[in-house]
Amino acid sequence: MIVAGAGVGGLCLANALRGAGIEVAVHERDPAVSSRRQGYRLHLGEPGIEALSSALPAGRWEEFLAGAHVPEPRFVRLDPGLNVLDVVEHGGRHLSVDREALRRALLADVEDAVTFGARLTGFETGRGSVVALFADGTAVAGDVLVGADGIGSAVRGRYLPHARVVGTGLVQLYGKIPLGLAYDMGNVFTAITGPGHRTVGVAPTRGYATCSFGARAEDLPPGLDLMSQEELRALVMELTPGWHPRVHDMIAHWTEIVPLELRTSVPVPPWPATRVTLLGDAVHAMSPAAGAGANVALRDATTLASALASTSARGGDPREAVRAYEAEMIEYGFAAVRASAANGARFLGQDPLPLPTFL
Repeated sequence: MIVAGAGVGGLCLANALRGAGIEVAVHERDPAVSSRRQGYRLHLGEPGIEALSSALPAGRWEEFLAGAHVPEPRFVRLDPGLNVLDVVEHGGRHLSVDREALRRALLADVEDAVTFGARLTGFETGRGSVVALFADGTAVAGDVLVGADGIGSAVRGRYLPHARVVGTGLVQLYGKIPLGLAYDMGNVFTAITGPGHRTVGVAPTRGYATCSFGARAEDLPPGLDLMSQEELRALVMELTPGWHPRVHDMIAHWTEIVPLELRTSVPVPPWPATRVTLLGDAVHAMSPAAGAGANVALRDATTLASALASTSARGGDPREAVRAYEAEMIEYGFAAVRASAANGARFLGQDPLPLPTFL
């Protein structure tokens, strides 16, 4: 099996396939696992925890779990004066984890199967295999090619060119604050919401708390990625006049701030199953408004691995496994995209999803 992308979903798939005795090769375009900042904290709910615990070797899972933070199982929304607007209780298990710590845990037992600096440029399908083509001229053959290469997926661009990724109309600035500043915000997520859907979000994890600021793109100046950390902090101070002093104290201590334009996939109708498939953000990227993205990617990985293992055990065609996987993934994955868009519209002012483009 060929996996393009060594993110959370691709590495989870590699672990699950190796655990099932299936040979896997992962090709990642970045030169190293931590060469590019990809965010900080991730929320894992029941689907993600179940998938991750089944994919990782038992000892590795226990080691990772010991380093994870267990938040209070609720979502809390506050006004700019820190008065409570909403409290939504969440059942089941929840973990707040550092993204890089998760990737390190996922990489530990499959690192020998990962090639970094391998940029996929295309693929060719034949009667009994698929061949992945890379920028250095390398060609790798396998039974199935899995595009786990993120929101800008090279695999999706060539395989499902009609599957669009569009802007949400939202921009978020992500960073960290000292954990002590969020001493009473130990929830899965705390959103402080002001006029115009301007929102400061706080979520603790082990050793720090993430702090984000979100707003409509038209309310922010251009060139955020060129601004210094001091300029970004000053900008958010200006956009939150009259907010509680604790909010401004958090902003004053905000570090490692990264601006990001939020984008989303547009759900498309099912397509015929072949030896090429997709998982995670490569097929169903979503806004963070439902906290579901990582959970769905991990579910993709174990769902696909289970289908491939079952088909392999009986000597079946791998395309049968892809067909079974996609029948499930397309339903729950795009449902998560729609739910995230609905939450984003309600709480953040996200643009509506466009209508799908058909083949």
